[in-house]
Amino acid sequence: MPSQKQVRWAQLRVGITVIFASVTLAVLIFLMTGTQGLFTRKVILKSYVDNAGGLRVGAPVRLQGVDIGNVIGIRVDPSHGLTPVEITMKISTKYIQGLRKDATATLSTAGVLGETFVDIDSRASILPIVKNGDVLATKDTPQLEDVVRGTQSTLQNVDTLLQRVDRIIAYIESGKGTIGKVIYDPELFNRLNATLSELQSVVHQVSSGKGSIGKLINDDELYNKANDSVNKLSKLVDEIDQGKGTVGKLLKDPSLYDNANQTIAKANRLMDDVNAGRGALGKFAKDEEFARKLDVTMTRLASISEKIDSGQGSVGKFMNDPSLYNNTDQLLVETRGLIKAVKENPKKYLTIHLKFF
Repeated sequence: MPSQKQVRWAQLRVGITVIFASVTLAVLIFLMTGTQGLFTRKVILKSYVDNAGGLRVGAPVRLQGVDIGNVIGIRVDPSHGLTPVEITMKISTKYIQGLRKDATATLSTAGVLGETFVDIDSRASILPIVKNGDVLATKDTPQLEDVVRGTQSTLQNVDTLLQRVDRIIAYIESGKGTIGKVIYDPELFNRLNATLSELQSVVHQVSSGKGSIGKLINDDELYNKANDSVNKLSKLVDEIDQGKGTVGKLLKDPSLYDNANQTIAKANRLMDDVNAGRGALGKFAKDEEFARKLDVTMTRLASISEKIDSGQGSVGKFMNDPSLYNNTDQLLVETRGLIKAVKENPKKYLTIHLKFF
């Protein structure tokens, strides 16, 4: 049987072990629930939102995705108007240099169904560093419920669309409409089958070299003729490239270019002379007196033409008087009769009688 001293020593060891285990457990719990060291100084910040959105005490607080603290309190403050939910955050001073007074806090979710946390954005901040008790502005983000409510109209439209598609499919399955007849009409199937049979027959004839298309595909003579034509064309292109023939000289002979250049130069000089009023063409184009005379002449010609058309003057009567035409026609008829009579009896008209007194 152990002595009393041994029993007390055993009880002391058990007590020390329990105390050590409790301290270790407390340290581990603190380290697992916190993001900073045990003796790191902290800064208390607050934010106000309209809805906590599933945020819990102990949730992480992140700055650009880096854990910098935890949520230590969530309560409702009715006196704060439209954003009555007060969120109290404990931030380590280790990260305070990157946290400004005009930073914005947002409630975010890790994934679709993940934990809600506070995400602080300080990238565009310009104000001084935060101090203990400062309030960070918040930026609203759509919650899952808002997203679901926003998609209800879309789901209703999709449901309506599905109902219409179902009606269309039922209409087609009943054999109605163009598509329904295409799918369910046996007569159309028979026609398509007959058409495919005829097409298969045509393909067989083409493959066997029958008909125009068959000869076009299978006749070697056509290939040879096409090959000869290509060879001749290639030879012609080579001759043109060598400067042979009319087209070759047209493309390769430099004298043609020189002549064309000289012709263009002469044409330019001629146009310069015309623009300067030199020569007949220049005077014709630039001389205002000549233009005036030409205009007067054209006016007179127009007046004479009008008089002729109206039958005035000798020429007008000659052109428009029908009696002149009739007299002329009668004169020609009598002249032809006289000539005919002279030919038939020349002695009657060409005999000369001399009388002496």
